[in-house]
Amino acid sequence: MTRRLEGTVALVTGASSGIGHATALELAREGASVALVGRREDRLTALAAEITGAGGKALAVPVDITDAQAASEAVERTVEGLGRLDTLVNNAGLMLLGPALGADLDDWRRMIDINLMGLMYTSHAATPHLVKSATDTPRRVADIVNIGSLAGRSAFAMSAVYCATKFGVGAFSEALRQELAPSHVRVSVVEPGSVDTELRTHNSAPVQQQLEAHFGDIERLQSQDIADAVGYIVTRPRHVAVAELLIRPTEQV
Repeated sequence: MTRRLEGTVALVTGASSGIGHATALELAREGASVALVGRREDRLTALAAEITGAGGKALAVPVDITDAQAASEAVERTVEGLGRLDTLVNNAGLMLLGPALGADLDDWRRMIDINLMGLMYTSHAATPHLVKSATDTPRRVADIVNIGSLAGRSAFAMSAVYCATKFGVGAFSEALRQELAPSHVRVSVVEPGSVDTELRTHNSAPVQQQLEAHFGDIERLQSQDIADAVGYIVTRPRHVAVAELLIRPTEQV
């Protein structure tokens, strides 16, 4: 089978678990060398070993992308260690739900820092390298894929700031897409509905119980479902750009 990303380099944030972990494996299966960015070094190291053990190439880059300098250094370490950058997947995220009345402002700030500012920091640092790859490499195209959310299309009670960050991801992605399209750097946003990851476990027990009651026993998406979507987007021919992809569990209304 042809490995459609052979010879390319991808950087995936939030690669230590969930969608980021699955996406890194998917891109590696397609032949990309993958920089694994996140805060949990032990998990990144284990994932890098899994990829290299299967014949791929991976680089663990343990950083906190909510720090602009650290995000920039992650991109530079990727380019230095793997040679260039063709694909950026901004996946790192945090979902802390609850009523706005009496909310912890630190929780709001953490979501803004990770979901929005971290994504912007890595995009800012990566864009010059992506433009270069789209100009002087055989594929002549590069990609930014931002992981948004259904909550970036519809606002929901108990998730005001989470929704605000994900609406921001959508707006940022579309504006950046328009700017970079002439350079053949495609910018896409993938908007999942409910995915079975550890994201919801960051919430208090009462909030988790409310989520379980809301979704009931529907069959949630799996991380691989989103990884498949990312793989589809970045392997399209140069003249095809998937700007936005909304993915729901079949039973989620």
